[in-house]
Amino acid sequence: MADSTSDYQIVSGKTVFEGLLVQMRHDRIRLPDGREALREVVIHGPGAAVLPVDTDGKLIFVRQYRHPIQDMALEMPAGVCEKGEDPAVCAARELEEETGIQADKITFLFRFYSSIGFCTEELFLYLAEGIHQGEQRLDEDEFVTLETYTPQEAFDMIRRGEIVDAKTIAAVLYYIHEHLDLPASL
Repeated sequence: MADSTSDYQIVSGKTVFEGLLVQMRHDRIRLPDGREALREVVIHGPGAAVLPVDTDGKLIFVRQYRHPIQDMALEMPAGVCEKGEDPAVCAARELEEETGIQADKITFLFRFYSSIGFCTEELFLYLAEGIHQGEQRLDEDEFVTLETYTPQEAFDMIRRGEIVDAKTIAAVLYYIHEHLDLPASL
């Protein structure tokens, strides 16, 4: 039985694709029993996402087209961190760029890997409070609309499969658990 990462060794690695946002690598690894196996790894930089809460306690989301699912998705503002950028700075920047909102307080919630079976993307999630309107600065290929929902409405949308973005689901559930006194039947 493998007890540590030292039981696994990279024998060889090769970049097989290099795109604008991701790279793909084929790694041949040695398993604890001595056999070798191929692992495909998508290399993606870290990202940050922020859940804005307005003075009425409503959650603010962006709705935008996501080509991999060929559908519109409701999600929290998010983006890829620039090289060396602090994730909290990235979260504040993305919040203002995508929504035009600035926040007096951005609080770190937690971090996670989006899909550890094949991808290196690490996401840092934040909560934005004390929000006020700034200036929206969308990228030239971004088209987003803003939508606000109560935490209960957002939870119901998750249950109905209307919010399907993993980072958004995680942040909403965390927010509900940590910040609201909701009935157990939720």
